[in-house]
This record gives sequence, C-alpha cells and structure tokens, in this order.
Amino acid sequence: MKVQNITDVEGFFKVVDSCEGKVELVTGEGDRLNLKSKLSQYVSMANIFSNGEIPELEVIAYEKEDTDKLIQFMMDGGNK
Repeated sequence: MKVQNITDVEGFFKVVDSCEGKVELVTGEGDRLNLKSKLSQYVSMANIFSNGEIPELEVIAYEKEDTDKLIQFMMDGGNK
C-alpha cells in the first residue's frame, strides 16, 4: 500500500508495533526494511526527513488485519 503525508510519525509506529505480522517499508531502491525493528524505524525516518520532504512510501503488511489497522490509521488521522 502507498502511504504519504504522515505527520503523526509516533502514532504510525504505534500502529506498526501493534501489528501481528511482518510490516515492511520498500525503499526507492527496492530494499525492504522491517518496520517492526526500532533500528529500521529510526533509519527509515532519518532518510525520509533528510531532504525536508515526505515522499510517498510503500508499506507492505503481510496480514489482512494489519493492513486494515494501517488503513484505519490513515483514514482516522495519520495526517494530523
């Protein structure tokens, strides 16, 4: 799924942490980072904010319930 304009980064990672299955961020180079890893969370956010803008991100959740959680977060205020 594509996500963009996440301004509640802490809330986003709380949702990711609550997911049961694997959640990955796909980088522009096609690499996949495990977003449930705190190190990957910090590295991915440092890269995203390094140029002052938030690009569109591709996030892959492997469980339907996890995808639903992420979609609900975006609909409820991931852009607050």
